[in-house]
Amino acid sequence: MEFNNGQRAEVLINALPYIKKYNNKIVVIKYGGNAMVNEELKRSVMRDIVLLSLIGIKVIVVHGGGPEITEVLTKMNIKTEFKNGLRVTNRETAEIVQMVLSGKVNKELVNLIGNSGGNSVGISGVDCGMIEARMKDRELGYVGEIINIKTNLITDLLEKNYIPVISTVGFDKNGNIYNINADTAAAWIAGELKAESFVAMTDVKGLLEDINNPESLISKINISEAERLIGEGVISGGMIPKVQCCAEAIRRGVKKVFIIDGKIPHSILMELLTNEGIGTMFV
Repeated sequence: MEFNNGQRAEVLINALPYIKKYNNKIVVIKYGGNAMVNEELKRSVMRDIVLLSLIGIKVIVVHGGGPEITEVLTKMNIKTEFKNGLRVTNRETAEIVQMVLSGKVNKELVNLIGNSGGNSVGISGVDCGMIEARMKDRELGYVGEIINIKTNLITDLLEKNYIPVISTVGFDKNGNIYNINADTAAAWIAGELKAESFVAMTDVKGLLEDINNPESLISKINISEAERLIGEGVISGGMIPKVQCCAEAIRRGVKKVFIIDGKIPHSILMELLTNEGIGTMFV
Protein backbone atom coordinates (compact mmCIF):
# COMPACT_ATOMS: atom_id res chain seq x y z
CA MET A 1 0.00 0.00 0.00
CA GLU A 2 1.38 3.39 -1.04
CA PHE A 3 0.91 6.50 1.10
CA ASN A 4 1.19 10.09 -0.03
CA ASN A 5 3.04 12.68 2.05
CA GLY A 6 -0.18 13.95 3.62
CA GLN A 7 -1.13 10.47 4.82
CA ARG A 8 2.34 9.91 6.23
CA ALA A 9 2.09 13.19 8.14
CA GLU A 10 -1.33 12.17 9.48
CA VAL A 11 0.10 8.89 10.81
CA LEU A 12 2.83 10.80 12.67
CA ILE A 13 0.37 13.33 14.12
CA ASN A 14 -1.92 10.55 15.36
CA ALA A 15 1.05 8.85 17.05
CA LEU A 16 2.14 12.05 18.84
CA PRO A 17 0.05 11.57 22.05
CA TYR A 18 1.51 8.07 22.48
CA ILE A 19 5.04 9.27 21.80
CA LYS A 20 4.58 11.89 24.53
CA LYS A 21 3.07 9.29 26.88
CA TYR A 22 5.99 6.88 26.53
CA ASN A 23 8.78 9.45 26.31
CA ASN A 24 11.53 8.61 28.82
CA LYS A 25 9.48 5.63 30.09
CA ILE A 26 10.65 2.01 30.23
CA VAL A 27 9.15 -0.57 27.87
CA VAL A 28 10.24 -4.21 28.17
CA ILE A 29 9.79 -6.32 25.04
CA LYS A 30 9.91 -10.09 25.29
CA TYR A 31 11.05 -11.12 21.84
CA GLY A 32 10.39 -14.63 20.61
CA GLY A 33 8.13 -16.86 18.57
CA ASN A 34 8.04 -16.90 14.79
CA ALA A 35 9.23 -13.29 14.60
CA MET A 36 12.55 -14.60 15.88
CA VAL A 37 12.89 -17.30 13.22
CA ASN A 38 11.76 -15.39 10.12
CA GLU A 39 14.74 -13.29 9.00
CA GLU A 40 12.73 -10.49 7.40
CA LEU A 41 10.47 -10.21 10.45
CA LYS A 42 13.54 -10.21 12.68
CA ARG A 43 15.00 -7.22 10.82
CA SER A 44 11.63 -5.47 10.89
CA VAL A 45 11.23 -5.92 14.66
CA MET A 46 14.74 -4.61 15.33
CA ARG A 47 14.05 -1.53 13.18
CA ASP A 48 10.85 -0.88 15.14
CA ILE A 49 12.79 -1.19 18.40
CA VAL A 50 15.36 1.34 17.13
CA LEU A 51 12.52 3.70 16.19
CA LEU A 52 11.05 3.47 19.70
CA SER A 53 14.47 4.22 21.17
CA LEU A 54 15.03 7.21 18.88
CA ILE A 55 11.72 8.83 19.92
CA GLY A 56 12.78 8.72 23.56
CA ILE A 57 11.45 5.39 24.85
CA LYS A 58 13.78 3.36 27.09
CA VAL A 59 13.49 -0.03 25.41
CA ILE A 60 14.73 -3.30 26.91
CA VAL A 61 14.74 -6.47 24.80
CA VAL A 62 14.55 -9.84 26.60
CA HIS A 63 14.88 -12.89 24.37
CA GLY A 64 14.91 -16.65 24.41
CA GLY A 65 15.95 -18.87 21.52
CA GLY A 66 14.39 -22.32 21.78
CA PRO A 67 14.53 -23.21 18.05
CA GLU A 68 18.18 -22.15 17.81
CA ILE A 69 19.07 -24.25 20.87
CA THR A 70 17.30 -27.28 19.39
CA GLU A 71 19.11 -26.78 16.07
CA VAL A 72 22.54 -26.74 17.72
CA LEU A 73 21.74 -29.73 19.93
CA THR A 74 20.60 -31.67 16.85
CA LYS A 75 23.84 -30.86 15.01
CA MET A 76 25.76 -32.14 18.06
CA ASN A 77 23.64 -35.33 18.13
CA ILE A 78 22.26 -34.48 21.58
CA LYS A 79 18.70 -35.61 22.16
CA THR A 80 16.17 -32.95 23.18
CA GLU A 81 13.51 -33.95 25.71
CA PHE A 82 10.63 -31.82 26.99
CA LYS A 83 8.47 -32.24 30.09
CA ASN A 84 5.39 -30.05 30.52
CA GLY A 85 6.68 -27.78 27.78
CA LEU A 86 10.08 -27.24 29.42
CA ARG A 87 13.39 -28.49 28.03
CA VAL A 88 15.10 -31.08 30.21
CA THR A 89 18.53 -29.53 30.75
CA ASN A 90 21.52 -31.46 32.06
CA ARG A 91 24.83 -29.75 32.77
CA GLU A 92 26.10 -30.22 29.20
CA THR A 93 22.88 -28.85 27.72
CA ALA A 94 22.99 -25.86 30.10
CA GLU A 95 26.42 -24.96 28.74
CA ILE A 96 25.10 -25.16 25.18
CA VAL A 97 22.07 -23.05 26.12
CA GLN A 98 24.41 -20.39 27.46
CA MET A 99 26.56 -20.55 24.32
CA VAL A 100 23.59 -20.24 21.94
CA LEU A 101 21.57 -17.62 23.82
CA SER A 102 24.36 -15.39 25.10
CA GLY A 103 26.58 -15.86 22.08
CA LYS A 104 24.87 -16.57 18.77
CA VAL A 105 21.33 -15.24 19.28
CA ASN A 106 22.19 -12.28 21.49
CA LYS A 107 24.94 -10.93 19.25
CA GLU A 108 22.85 -11.39 16.11
CA LEU A 109 20.19 -9.12 17.60
CA VAL A 110 22.76 -6.56 18.73
CA ASN A 111 24.20 -6.57 15.21
CA LEU A 112 20.77 -6.07 13.62
CA ILE A 113 19.99 -3.16 15.95
CA GLY A 114 23.34 -1.58 15.10
CA ASN A 115 22.72 -1.99 11.36
CA SER A 116 19.35 -0.27 11.84
CA GLY A 117 20.96 2.78 13.42
CA GLY A 118 20.54 1.91 17.10
CA ASN A 119 22.98 1.53 19.98
CA SER A 120 22.64 -1.67 21.98
CA VAL A 121 24.63 -3.82 24.37
CA GLY A 122 24.13 -7.57 24.65
CA ILE A 123 24.17 -8.99 28.17
CA SER A 124 23.01 -12.14 29.94
CA GLY A 125 21.39 -12.84 33.26
CA VAL A 126 24.79 -13.86 34.60
CA ASP A 127 26.30 -10.39 34.10
CA CYS A 128 26.48 -8.38 37.34
CA GLY A 129 24.47 -11.13 39.03
CA MET A 130 21.33 -10.03 37.22
CA ILE A 131 19.22 -13.22 37.35
CA GLU A 132 19.79 -15.40 40.39
CA ALA A 133 17.99 -18.74 40.19
CA ARG A 134 17.62 -22.15 41.73
CA MET A 135 16.69 -25.54 40.30
CA LYS A 136 12.98 -25.59 39.50
CA ASP A 137 12.55 -29.37 39.41
CA ARG A 138 15.25 -32.07 39.67
CA GLU A 139 13.60 -33.99 36.83
CA LEU A 140 14.12 -30.94 34.57
CA GLY A 141 17.75 -30.49 35.59
CA TYR A 142 19.20 -27.01 35.16
CA VAL A 143 15.95 -25.24 34.40
CA GLY A 144 15.91 -22.23 36.67
CA GLU A 145 13.32 -20.68 38.93
CA ILE A 146 14.10 -17.00 39.53
CA ILE A 147 14.71 -15.97 43.13
CA ASN A 148 16.23 -12.50 42.66
CA ILE A 149 16.70 -9.83 39.99
CA LYS A 150 19.33 -7.07 40.05
CA THR A 151 18.73 -4.24 37.60
CA ASN A 152 21.71 -1.91 38.21
CA LEU A 153 23.45 -2.90 34.97
CA ILE A 154 20.22 -2.43 32.98
CA THR A 155 19.57 1.03 34.42
CA ASP A 156 23.18 2.06 33.79
CA LEU A 157 22.81 1.14 30.13
CA LEU A 158 19.46 2.93 29.82
CA GLU A 159 20.91 6.10 31.34
CA LYS A 160 23.60 6.05 28.63
CA ASN A 161 20.91 5.62 25.94
CA TYR A 162 21.80 2.02 25.07
CA ILE A 163 19.21 -0.65 24.32
CA PRO A 164 19.92 -3.60 26.66
CA VAL A 165 19.47 -6.93 24.87
CA ILE A 166 19.21 -9.64 27.53
CA SER A 167 19.60 -13.39 27.11
CA THR A 168 17.73 -15.37 29.74
CA VAL A 169 20.49 -17.38 31.37
CA GLY A 170 20.59 -17.44 35.17
CA PHE A 171 23.08 -18.52 37.82
CA ASP A 172 23.33 -19.63 41.42
CA LYS A 173 26.01 -18.92 44.01
CA ASN A 174 27.53 -22.36 43.47
CA GLY A 175 28.45 -21.42 39.91
CA ASN A 176 25.69 -23.39 38.18
CA ILE A 177 24.11 -22.03 34.98
CA TYR A 178 20.34 -22.25 34.43
CA ASN A 179 18.04 -22.07 31.43
CA ILE A 180 15.37 -19.47 32.33
CA ASN A 181 11.98 -19.10 30.66
CA ALA A 182 12.12 -15.83 28.68
CA ASP A 183 8.52 -14.81 29.45
CA THR A 184 9.15 -15.23 33.17
CA ALA A 185 12.46 -13.34 33.08
CA ALA A 186 10.96 -10.47 31.08
CA ALA A 187 8.01 -10.17 33.49
CA TRP A 188 10.32 -10.10 36.52
CA ILE A 189 12.62 -7.51 34.94
CA ALA A 190 9.67 -5.32 33.92
CA GLY A 191 8.23 -5.56 37.42
CA GLU A 192 11.50 -4.79 39.16
CA LEU A 193 11.92 -1.67 37.01
CA LYS A 194 8.23 -0.67 37.38
CA ALA A 195 8.10 -0.41 33.60
CA GLU A 196 5.40 1.57 31.85
CA SER A 197 4.66 -1.43 29.63
CA PHE A 198 5.63 -5.04 29.10
CA VAL A 199 5.03 -6.42 25.58
CA ALA A 200 5.09 -10.20 25.08
CA MET A 201 5.51 -11.16 21.43
CA THR A 202 3.93 -14.54 20.60
CA ASP A 203 2.63 -16.49 17.61
CA VAL A 204 -1.05 -15.76 18.33
CA LYS A 205 -3.22 -12.64 18.13
CA GLY A 206 -3.70 -12.52 21.89
CA LEU A 207 -6.35 -14.03 24.17
CA LEU A 208 -9.34 -15.49 22.36
CA GLU A 209 -12.77 -16.15 23.86
CA ASP A 210 -13.03 -19.05 21.42
CA ILE A 211 -9.74 -20.66 20.40
CA ASN A 212 -11.36 -21.78 17.12
CA ASN A 213 -12.49 -18.27 16.24
CA PRO A 214 -9.61 -15.87 15.48
CA GLU A 215 -12.10 -12.99 15.46
CA SER A 216 -12.94 -13.51 19.16
CA LEU A 217 -9.95 -11.49 20.38
CA ILE A 218 -10.21 -10.09 23.92
CA SER A 219 -8.68 -6.63 23.50
CA LYS A 220 -8.58 -5.71 27.21
CA ILE A 221 -8.77 -7.84 30.34
CA ASN A 222 -8.28 -7.55 34.09
CA ILE A 223 -5.85 -10.08 35.56
CA SER A 224 -8.58 -11.43 37.89
CA GLU A 225 -10.77 -12.12 34.86
CA ALA A 226 -7.84 -13.87 33.14
CA GLU A 227 -7.42 -16.16 36.15
CA ARG A 228 -11.14 -17.02 35.96
CA LEU A 229 -10.80 -17.93 32.27
CA ILE A 230 -7.87 -20.23 33.11
CA GLY A 231 -10.03 -21.95 35.71
CA GLU A 232 -12.83 -22.37 33.18
CA GLY A 233 -10.47 -23.78 30.56
CA VAL A 234 -10.97 -20.91 28.10
CA ILE A 235 -7.26 -20.16 28.43
CA SER A 236 -5.35 -23.42 28.12
CA GLY A 237 -2.14 -25.12 27.03
CA GLY A 238 0.92 -23.01 26.33
CA MET A 239 -1.02 -19.79 26.76
CA ILE A 240 -1.45 -20.40 30.52
CA PRO A 241 2.17 -19.67 31.53
CA LYS A 242 2.23 -16.60 29.25
CA VAL A 243 -0.91 -15.22 30.86
CA GLN A 244 0.46 -15.99 34.34
CA CYS A 245 3.64 -14.06 33.47
CA CYS A 246 1.54 -11.10 32.32
CA ALA A 247 -0.44 -11.19 35.56
CA GLU A 248 2.80 -11.40 37.57
CA ALA A 249 4.16 -8.33 35.79
CA ILE A 250 1.02 -6.35 36.69
CA ARG A 251 1.25 -7.46 40.32
CA ARG A 252 4.89 -6.36 40.42
CA GLY A 253 4.00 -2.83 39.34
CA VAL A 254 4.00 -2.76 35.53
CA LYS A 255 1.25 -0.39 34.40
CA LYS A 256 0.18 -2.15 31.21
CA VAL A 257 0.99 -5.54 29.74
CA PHE A 258 0.31 -6.67 26.18
CA ILE A 259 0.30 -9.99 24.33
CA ILE A 260 0.70 -9.38 20.60
CA ASP A 261 1.22 -11.42 17.45
CA GLY A 262 4.85 -11.07 16.43
CA LYS A 263 4.10 -12.47 12.97
CA ILE A 264 2.36 -9.21 12.02
CA PRO A 265 4.86 -6.62 10.73
CA HIS A 266 5.19 -3.55 12.99
CA SER A 267 2.91 -5.10 15.64
CA ILE A 268 4.88 -3.39 18.43
CA LEU A 269 4.34 0.04 16.88
CA MET A 270 0.65 -0.66 16.27
CA GLU A 271 0.15 -1.72 19.89
CA LEU A 272 2.06 1.10 21.56
CA LEU A 273 1.50 4.04 19.22
CA THR A 274 -2.12 3.69 18.08
CA ASN A 275 -5.47 3.92 19.83
CA GLU A 276 -6.84 0.62 18.55
CA GLY A 277 -3.87 -1.58 19.41
CA ILE A 278 -3.53 -5.07 17.98
CA GLY A 279 -3.44 -7.67 20.77
CA THR A 280 -4.68 -8.18 24.34
CA MET A 281 -3.96 -5.61 27.05
CA PHE A 282 -3.81 -6.70 30.71
CA VAL A 283 -4.61 -4.15 33.43
